[in-house]
Amino acid sequence: MGKAPIPANSGTPATASDWLIALAEQPSNDELRARFEAWLAASPDHRRDWTEITRTADALDQGEPAYRHEWGEFVRRRRAERARASRSAGGRRWAVLAALAAAACLAFVLGGNLLLRIEADHMTATAEQGRVQLADGTVVLLAPESAIDVAYGEGARRVRLLKGRAYFEVAADRRPFAVVAREVEARDIGTAFDVGLHARGVDVAVRQGIVDVSAARVPAAIAERLEAGDWVHVTTAGRIERGRLPADQVASWTHGQLVVKNRPVGEVVDELRPYFDGLVVLRGATLADQPLTGVYNLSDPVEALRAVAQAQAASMHRISPWLIVIAGD
Repeated sequence: MGKAPIPANSGTPATASDWLIALAEQPSNDELRARFEAWLAASPDHRRDWTEITRTADALDQGEPAYRHEWGEFVRRRRAERARASRSAGGRRWAVLAALAAAACLAFVLGGNLLLRIEADHMTATAEQGRVQLADGTVVLLAPESAIDVAYGEGARRVRLLKGRAYFEVAADRRPFAVVAREVEARDIGTAFDVGLHARGVDVAVRQGIVDVSAARVPAAIAERLEAGDWVHVTTAGRIERGRLPADQVASWTHGQLVVKNRPVGEVVDELRPYFDGLVVLRGATLADQPLTGVYNLSDPVEALRAVAQAQAASMHRISPWLIVIAGD
């Protein structure tokens, strides 16, 4: 009884999510369990991925998923479709996928940072851009899921980028103007410039004028002067990357486009995530570090993510309206 064969149409599980589904379909299959234990022991990466996927599934037991009235109908419709396609094994398999979709919704809602809301003077929601005019006339455009804290005083104008990305059109004033993101400071000398803060570091790009970029507390202190079209990226490890692009492509997101040249896939996906009302999962040992060049439409983030996947010969799976998985090498 415990040695029932693995269904011919299921294939050999290759990832943690595949194993989660396979084990849910055949919890009493000893042969399958033995093969799973062998897969788990074969690599530390396998064990880490399994821990992550089971933690996500376990989260379902800790709270009521959000948007049940919205995704519930989607689940019912997909369950009916799967039942028509396969009366035998489809039920258990879809139950796991529905659980992962619910977990994505739960993680999305609980991910709100209360401290950020307290700290920020201005912030935007998912897929929302914001325009703020500061007391001196400086205009700040906030990308989706971005936040700033404004500190103006007698002798200086200072803005902290707490999250996301912002474009600054700085008003002339006797007081210096600076934007701080983590340890990096961009000091304006009469200009318009873009600052982005993400997991891999901080980037600054100049559309007009001149900006001095400095960081004293990274492994090696930096001091860069940028002119129109220049950009600099300071990684979290303190490495400096420099480059140039047409000045009118700086802050292209303000015109509804994401223009990238030779940037890692992980960074591009990070830029697209705030435009998608849900969870985007990037899977693959080297996929996130692959270079990518392209122009992506921010008004349609799903198609933009699909274009990213196609450019890397990766696969994109939209498991629910709120969960996208891009899988590659």
